[in-house]
Amino acid sequence: MSAALRVAFAGTPEFAAAALEAILRAGYQVPLVLTQPDRAAGRGMKIVPGAVKRCALAHGLSIEQPQSLKSEAQRTPLAACQADVLVVAAYGLLLPPQALALPRLGCVNIHASLLPRWRGAAPIQRAIAAGDVQTGITIMQMDAGLDTGPMLLRRALPIAGEDTAATLHDKLARLGADAIVETLAHLAAGDLVPEPQPETEATYAHKISRAEAALDWRRPAVELARAVRAFDPFPGAIGHVHDTTIKFRAARTCRESGEPGLVLRVGADGIVVACGEGALVIAQLQRPGSRRMAAAEFLRGFALLPGERFALPDR
Repeated sequence: MSAALRVAFAGTPEFAAAALEAILRAGYQVPLVLTQPDRAAGRGMKIVPGAVKRCALAHGLSIEQPQSLKSEAQRTPLAACQADVLVVAAYGLLLPPQALALPRLGCVNIHASLLPRWRGAAPIQRAIAAGDVQTGITIMQMDAGLDTGPMLLRRALPIAGEDTAATLHDKLARLGADAIVETLAHLAAGDLVPEPQPETEATYAHKISRAEAALDWRRPAVELARAVRAFDPFPGAIGHVHDTTIKFRAARTCRESGEPGLVLRVGADGIVVACGEGALVIAQLQRPGSRRMAAAEFLRGFALLPGERFALPDR
């Protein structure tokens, strides 16, 4: 049955590439891959293909990279490939109603949360920052709204106390790959029962901005520790001291106290900074242009003493 189902795919980064690989391993025909245009990346800002394009090239798949799907001409490859379904995962481009209507069975999306919680661009980071104990994958039938379509399949995943956005991303990518293959099997069999999302439970995961990465030491330490994990690797939680921007890469809480932003003590186990409630023990840090390093190594190259202060950001 899987060999007869034609599955077009739209996605760009690693999260989506894991799903494309799984679809191919399961034996589905993939007549077309849509992915965003190549972008400049890395310190050298070289133009590099995204993970989905690299996967598609490795498997000899047909690739299109439109700037958008707003015009009929841009949608022509999707119409011509005669896909039964379009699987969308972290594509990054809006699919207009005309595109959603092209595949025979419509378009399904792999979303990295348990909808309707955390609709939007940054569900992984927002779940960690909010202190959620679990998240998951929802396979959703796409409609014209933003992550508002009926749910086809949901799979939950606990959020571990040490999970960062990077580690949780990788776990969810694997879960999403398994979930989409399971969904396609049910779709081919015609036994899926779409479930409407309960609107009263909806929350929105706004895109992460660099501005919110600056830690406000007036907040409770437990919230700042979650922010450090949520913003790792991007954009990286930051603080300012000695006119230098420091990124915090690992932190935990402790019960010490003091004026917010005050460095209480420094040592091999970390740099302890007072917060609105409790204190943050910063165990890994990164200076501009350098790599992340443990606190003990960081302190050998950056003098920081008890009584000094991290700046409080403007509210």
